[in-house]
Amino acid sequence: MSQSMKVLYALGLILLFVAGLMLAKYNPWTEQNNANLGYANLGGDFVLESNTGPVKLQDFRGQMVLMYFGFTSCPEVCPTALSSMAASMRQLTPSQEAQIQPLFVSVDPERDSLDNLAKYSRYFHPRMLGLTGDIKTLDQLVKNYAAYYSYIPLENSALTYTVDHTSRIYFIGREGELISTIAHNTSVDDIAALVKQHF
Repeated sequence: MSQSMKVLYALGLILLFVAGLMLAKYNPWTEQNNANLGYANLGGDFVLESNTGPVKLQDFRGQMVLMYFGFTSCPEVCPTALSSMAASMRQLTPSQEAQIQPLFVSVDPERDSLDNLAKYSRYFHPRMLGLTGDIKTLDQLVKNYAAYYSYIPLENSALTYTVDHTSRIYFIGREGELISTIAHNTSVDDIAALVKQHF
């Protein structure tokens, strides 16, 4: 091998080594690299029904929203998540709490009447709104928020079916943007801490 070829070979190895170091330091999933990604393609406005009329996400511009998908016959995860959501709000100051709108969206409109939804939601927090819509509306909504629900038949049960669904709290910002999703078993303290970061 000629001297010039040896030099080129050595330079090539050095360049590969440097490129390897740069790639090792680059993590495409870091918060910094994803600052403008994250939930940017999820969420969005919607119109659902309450016992007092239509409710739009736009109605809460200037406020933050905590939203949960579920159904009133849910035996465990829904009550747990809604209780945690409400308890986290009570850890805020009264002026901060007034800036949070809690929403409970039923994905079981056949069984969850608007009046029952209202009563069920207020049990957890006096300002929590119980909302639902027709299946087409709900299908589009859960798709927009990367959520899901599915009806599961129950044999030998008076309920006839249950609903498998996403169990996450959706934290929506003052301009209607999805800030984060929170697992239903997240502690009350951690939910409150996340919310407080945005005051």
